[in-house]
Amino acid sequence: MSGPSPGSPAPDGRRPTLEELRSVTQPASTMNRRNAEHWLARLFLRKVSLRLTAVLVRTPVSANALTGVMIVVGVLAAVVIGLLPAIAGAVLGFLLIQAYFLLDLCDGEVARWRRTTSITGVYLDRVGHYIVEGAVLSAVGLRAGGHQLGGWSTLGVATGLWAVLIKAETDLVDVARVRSGAPAAPEASVELRSTGLGRLRKVAQVLKVHQVTGALEVSFLLVVAMVVDVAVGDALGTRLLAGLLAVVAGTMVVIHLASILLSRRLE
Repeated sequence: MSGPSPGSPAPDGRRPTLEELRSVTQPASTMNRRNAEHWLARLFLRKVSLRLTAVLVRTPVSANALTGVMIVVGVLAAVVIGLLPAIAGAVLGFLLIQAYFLLDLCDGEVARWRRTTSITGVYLDRVGHYIVEGAVLSAVGLRAGGHQLGGWSTLGVATGLWAVLIKAETDLVDVARVRSGAPAAPEASVELRSTGLGRLRKVAQVLKVHQVTGALEVSFLLVVAMVVDVAVGDALGTRLLAGLLAVVAGTMVVIHLASILLSRRLE
């Protein structure tokens, strides 16, 4: 029996094979784009998401509904991290962020399989990342301050705002180009006119510095910080983490803006 055409349901209610799904939901044209894939997705999570998508495409749940669930799970992770005690907050927050990231992969895969990719879906996905990553970073600050409002919680909120601003700097390139009537910026336009800054960015990309403030990275770092907290008997690990995230986010706001202005993305 021949397989289904791309994007169509499998005949007779048959579950599509993983290869059928992969060819449609994880095509090379999508997976090989610059900055399209998180390193952990390439290493492991895309294999898990494909199996979950194989189940989801047999249900009536829409891709946009999955995005909505993704946002709720991500916000819940932030609440757990910010309010629950050391071990429980770190472990449950870690698990919820893994679920959040898997849902983020699956909503796009479901949309590609069903050919329901839409502007609304892209918009919701971007809004979700803004909300969740800002909330998670704010929660780390609240946790560093012993779940009390004060200096650490303020630092956490500032870090979250800086991380959101970094994302906005990227998205506003498209806004500026659309409003000026220009086509989408080609991938080659990200190359910098400044050789020195270009080398610095390549080093940062190798070290994955720009990803440190992402929710997935924070979930791993939070577990490490929790181990340090338990070992020393106070919030030292979490406070070091909150400080590190603030330094990285604050620095990246400036460097990322400079990299955009010194590239060809706004030409």
